[in-house]
Formats: sequence, C-alpha cells, structure tokens
Amino acid sequence: MSEGIDAITMPKWGLAMTEGMVAEWHMSSGDRYSRGDEIADIETAKITNALEATKPGLMRRIVVEPDEMVPVGALLAVAAEESVSDEAIDAFVTEFQSNFVPPGTEESSGPVFEHATLSDGRSVRYLRQGTTGGATIVLVHGFGGDLNSWMFNQPALAEQFDVVALDLPGHGGSSKDVGAGDVAAMSQAVAEFLEAIGVRAAHFVGHSLGGACALHLALTSPARVASATLVCPAGLGPDINMEFVAGYIDARRPRQLRPVLELLFHEPGLVSRDMIDDVLKFKRLDGVPEALATIAGAAFAGGRQSHVMTEKLGGLTVPAQAIWGLSDHIVPAPDEAAEFDGLTVHRLEETGHSVHMEAPSKVNALITEFITAASG
Repeated sequence: MSEGIDAITMPKWGLAMTEGMVAEWHMSSGDRYSRGDEIADIETAKITNALEATKPGLMRRIVVEPDEMVPVGALLAVAAEESVSDEAIDAFVTEFQSNFVPPGTEESSGPVFEHATLSDGRSVRYLRQGTTGGATIVLVHGFGGDLNSWMFNQPALAEQFDVVALDLPGHGGSSKDVGAGDVAAMSQAVAEFLEAIGVRAAHFVGHSLGGACALHLALTSPARVASATLVCPAGLGPDINMEFVAGYIDARRPRQLRPVLELLFHEPGLVSRDMIDDVLKFKRLDGVPEALATIAGAAFAGGRQSHVMTEKLGGLTVPAQAIWGLSDHIVPAPDEAAEFDGLTVHRLEETGHSVHMEAPSKVNALITEFITAASG
C-alpha cells in the first residue's frame, strides 16, 4: 500500500460480527481530526457505536456512503495529508478493493474460545489474544455480562499486551455453579483460573462486580495483582440500583428487558434488538436463573452492596485506578469531593455504567498508560 495513506476500515466488534453499516459520518472530506475523535457511527446487529480515530489524520476520501452494509475490514474511507495527490489516493483505493477478501472466504485463523478447569471441576470459558511474553491483562466482566463485554477493548489492548477475557462462573460459557456467589467466592474462582492457565500475576481490569473482584484480589492476594483498573466498580460504596439487578433477573420478554439494559448506558439507543435477544437466550440456559439469583442475594443482600472495601483502601500495595462514567445509573459515580486512598480516579462525562463500551478509546488509553507506568 502507498506510504502516507491510512485506510479507515469497518471494525470488528465482537467475535460474531461479520458486517456493519455506516449510520452517519461525522467527518467530511477535508476535515482534520485528532486521536479519539468520532469519525462515524457504525451500526451492527449487536450494537451501534462510534468509530473513533486511533491517531490524528486528515480525511481525504469517503468510500462507503451511509446505509451501505459492508463486511468487516472493508474500506470505509481514506486519510492522508495534503501532500498526497488525488491520483495516489485513487490508486490506493483501487489496490485495496482489488486485494480485499471478506471474512469467511478464506481460511480463518481468528480467535477461539478455550476452557480452563478449576480445582473443583468447574469450567471457565476464556478468550486469549495479543502478544506473548509481555504483560498479561485479565478482563473481568460485571453481573450479567460475559467476555464479549470487552469487544471494544480486548482487540485494542491486544496490540500491545497479552489479554485474557474470561466468563465468571454463572455467566457466558462457564459452569453455572457459583458456589456462595459473593465477591470473595467469585474472586477465588478468578484466582484459581489464573493458576489453571499458568499466569502467576496479571494486570486486572474489572467492570462493576468484576471491579469488586479485582479490588478484593488486590487487597487479599497482592502477589497475583500487578495493577488494578476498576471500571465503574462495585465494592466502593453501599449503593446499587436494584431496579437493574431485579429487572435483569426477572425480565422474560424484550419489552421488559429493554429498559433494564438501557440503564447500562448514557445513550440508551446503544441497546439493539440482537443484544436483547442474546441476553434472553442466555437466561434460558439451565442453571442461569439460579446462578444470577444466588449472586444477587449474596452480593446485593437487602438491596445494598454486601462487600464494601472503601475503608480497606489504605492497605493497597499495588497500583490501582478507578474509571467512572458520570451518568452511571447502576453504581452511582462519586462526586469530585470523594476521596479514595490509593486510587487514581478518572470521571468521564456523557458515559454510563458501560463506560468501557461508550468511550473505548479513552478507557483503553487510560488502561494502557496506567499498565505501562506500573510495569516500568
């Protein structure tokens, strides 16, 4: 390909994504943008989200118009400086299109799920991506989620790190036996998972309930935790939106579940019909209703968080940071006056409980910078 020309292509968000559609362009030819700027809104069967610039550039050519469905990896637009001629861009587009092979038409070498066995025989599903020999990141999702919750984060982080995303017991493709179902039991399962896959210590990134697990391990097993990034974490206060927890467990139909899932986001339009259908399909699996009810009863007894670790933060011996979406409807973001010993705190505007999905570039940058500093 031509030097000085950057291809902007259809991203792959999640393992199941094969195609997407540009719902709206936020840039026109001739517009200059910075890293993290929203280039376009991309609509997929699972979710609609913004495609963000990974580096600064100058938009020179839009190749795909809105409402056109194209495969993952297809050329959407071209960026280049003014010094690059229109003829060079024409040649770039022609070469790209002639050499492009849509996913599924060639032998796949993509990621595959693996399973690890805990000491009690339970199976934990996980996905491992990225470089080998470097720092390892372990991604731990929240209540009701699974490893696909990190669809906007794992591929980006895997460009620099060894990244492992797992399904907690009771979730995704893991065993549905959650034991006691509290934060300590879930954290123990994560610790045994690390042993099973041969990882002695890792940088943890935990969302919500997964954030509480990461913090619990940092406090009780610091040798296993190189650093902890807590994303809209549970465990740092008693408040929890039981409307979400109970609604997630009880909802049986799409119209019941949609307003529950919308609580996860600042922008409720991110919730798609396929997202709703996937959750309903998961909840029909044997053992799932019982697992979710057990976790809710143990971790959120009486409508409050049962495992609050705020007063223990002074005992942290590993680097830790917290990232909150200011529009979090599940675990309220603390105000600026709140102080947390040992935590570097970031608050992101116009994002909700799923801040890592609504502002992935910002969250990925915060994680990368923090882990790089902790590793140095």
